[in-house]
Amino acid sequence: MSRAETFFYPLSVLMNAERDDKCSVAFGSDSFVCWSQFKVDVEALTQALLASPQEKWALCFDDSYHFSVAFIAAAYAKKHIILPGNHQEDALAELATHFDVLLHDRFELCKFIGQQVLMPSILDADATNTPELALSSKTKPTDEGFDYSSSSAAFPLLSELPLDKVAITLFTSGSSGQPKAVTKTLECVNAEIVELEKTWGDLLSNSNVVSTVSHQHIYGLLFRVLWPLCAGRPFGREDLSYPEQVMAQATANTVLITSPALLKRLFDEQTTRPYRAVFSSGGPLSEAAARQSYALFNQLPIEVFGSTETGGIAYRQQHQASTSWTVFDVINVALNADGCLRVCSPFIDPDNWYQTSDQCQLMGERHFALNGRSDRVVKVEEKRISLTEVERRLCQLSWVDEAAVLTVDDSRRVVLAAVITLTTEGKQHMLTIGKGKFWLDVRQQLRRWLEPVGIPRRFREVEEIPLNSQGKRLVRELEKFFK
Repeated sequence: MSRAETFFYPLSVLMNAERDDKCSVAFGSDSFVCWSQFKVDVEALTQALLASPQEKWALCFDDSYHFSVAFIAAAYAKKHIILPGNHQEDALAELATHFDVLLHDRFELCKFIGQQVLMPSILDADATNTPELALSSKTKPTDEGFDYSSSSAAFPLLSELPLDKVAITLFTSGSSGQPKAVTKTLECVNAEIVELEKTWGDLLSNSNVVSTVSHQHIYGLLFRVLWPLCAGRPFGREDLSYPEQVMAQATANTVLITSPALLKRLFDEQTTRPYRAVFSSGGPLSEAAARQSYALFNQLPIEVFGSTETGGIAYRQQHQASTSWTVFDVINVALNADGCLRVCSPFIDPDNWYQTSDQCQLMGERHFALNGRSDRVVKVEEKRISLTEVERRLCQLSWVDEAAVLTVDDSRRVVLAAVITLTTEGKQHMLTIGKGKFWLDVRQQLRRWLEPVGIPRRFREVEEIPLNSQGKRLVRELEKFFK
């Protein structure tokens, strides 16, 4: 496959990029899509979207190439882009008030909450192996439906894109587990892409990008699709879902976009193969997982700290557990009276400060250490308890590998509950003395650091803490263990 030139183009002029028509945009297991095809597909879909009166378009894709076409076309059609983080029908139904039309490539969504469905074909370099693109509209479509399969030769070259006029809504569960809508402009998104290229563009020059994380979330949207598009780096169309796929894709010219959820599953791998770089975001990465990544790929993961609301804030490579975070050059940080991080960032609003719930310790002007989240401080029997602190103390025990602590109602009062995974030593100790005595031993050990009200009263042992593809804990799934 032909490589793109190394010229970086911001989103505003991406479609006018001077690139070889044969250079690769995206690749699958046995095919690739070239730049000329991408332009044709975007122009054709833009025509179809411009013909539609609906304003809010939800994009819900498995294939990252289809997603990239739909995203850029929706932006040029000046549609409000909605990115549901979950493809499940019930989850989409909960978000139905946020959008007018669902644009997707999944046949199982065709019956989505009884909506009208249209199935035009999407243009593709590999037309024999391309799923159709579905439009699920909550308003009655025209008899003809949308048809963008005709030639776009008559459609003029896409002009400069007004980034401040395009709105994007993403969803984050936060600490409550309830979907929370976060809306930002494409201008904010573009500002972050420009900063990512400035920070790591030289490192990633002439590389391919593969990913274990979804493009439906801000991290995957940026690192998996939009940044590679702007920088001319081919990206993989499909998710890498299993450790063996991650190992098989490793080359010195490939960049891995992943999360702690996947990296922690690599402890049983023995084969070593290099990646150009490994990025991790979405949750805390353990020092052990960072060391294992280095052993396997000759790369310490570049961890990116941020959120859906803020975008990226800082980054680090974890040479040791105490490695501090380096703030991106274009961001200013400060602490409020409670020691929580404030940021002034062009990824949110360049003129105003945004208050986070991340408790930090500043280490000079451009570095900080994370100390947990203030919104994970709860009141139990009128005492303030840090759930992060309880998890940390549990993980200090040689028996516990990971821990997730939450509050539950127990006989009309609030108590702490813990979902934990055990180490080999912990499993053997439980087997030797029995579950009941084991949990008593855990509680007794926690008394070394925690007062009684801060010690979990209920425990569940699991093989894995339930996480989504971004490495975020699934709060509702955790709560089910104690129903």
